[in-house]
Amino acid sequence: MRIHENAVRAGAAWTAVAATVPYLTLKVLWLTGCPVGSDDPGELDRLWLLNLLTFGMDAIAVALALAFVRPWGRRVPAGLVAFPMWVATGLLGTILVALPLYLSSVLVLGPEHSSGQGTDIGIADWVFFVVYGGFTVQGLALITAFTLYARQRWADLLRARIGDLPRSPTLAVQRSLGCVAALLGLGAAAARVYWAAGGSVGMPIAMAEEHPRGVAVMDAVTAVMAVAAPTALLVLVFRVRPGGRLRGPLLVAWTAAGSLFGWGSWQLVAFAATTTRVTELRTAVPGLMPLVQAGQVVAAVLVLTVGAMALCERAAAEQPAPSSEPAAR
Repeated sequence: MRIHENAVRAGAAWTAVAATVPYLTLKVLWLTGCPVGSDDPGELDRLWLLNLLTFGMDAIAVALALAFVRPWGRRVPAGLVAFPMWVATGLLGTILVALPLYLSSVLVLGPEHSSGQGTDIGIADWVFFVVYGGFTVQGLALITAFTLYARQRWADLLRARIGDLPRSPTLAVQRSLGCVAALLGLGAAAARVYWAAGGSVGMPIAMAEEHPRGVAVMDAVTAVMAVAAPTALLVLVFRVRPGGRLRGPLLVAWTAAGSLFGWGSWQLVAFAATTTRVTELRTAVPGLMPLVQAGQVVAAVLVLTVGAMALCERAAAEQPAPSSEPAAR
């Protein structure tokens, strides 16, 4: 069984590495001044920093995939694997949910009549399929490899039950922070539902005028994540169903909070970097969309903080107590 899992993990990890090649190649071409797939080289030049950032993000995904199959991957400190994989799970997992929904809407309702994906910078349609097709394969493969890696490295944690979490002195703080995360999540979810349903108050003017269907789908998915992450956290910190498996709510909190953090941070960075469209980004309620994005990032950080506190305390509680007997001479 272990040999079979190792083979699947290796296959998934190397598939994830291969899936990054088209995207990384495209980014290298854009960064070196080759505007393949775009009819606006000037705009690509203005987005050079964003292209460099996304190149680095995909390069980190390659490093993660290698960590899941190489011997040194088990010796890497847990945080150096867990944090980037948390972000990667949120970013890629959201695409795995949102992309089928968007494509289904195209099949049922027909293509959008607005300018659609990427045409602000003159991106050809085939680039969308190359990029998001690669993200889909990468997401499925990388998450599969990580799941099998985690089953070996953190097997005891995944077998634990909610009631096994210690009732530590910080539990009151954990519960308070969880409630704050829930309030922020509900606020972000309400705004995202409003925008997904067609509301335009607080949206950038250009986006509000076109209201792309893909953006509406992402808003709807983000709203679900904004409710799911703090809800799963509250299940853990209030010990709801203490006999239930820990891995269920832990998986939901991990994925949903990673989505809130990854996409919220990315959208904040993207808005800040696209200074060439300052006038288009002005909204009827100034700062509302960045405020929502910042709120979901803070909610995600609170979920991460509380989860890390609880898991670290559990690990500390499982450490054997030091012996009080003098060592034999």
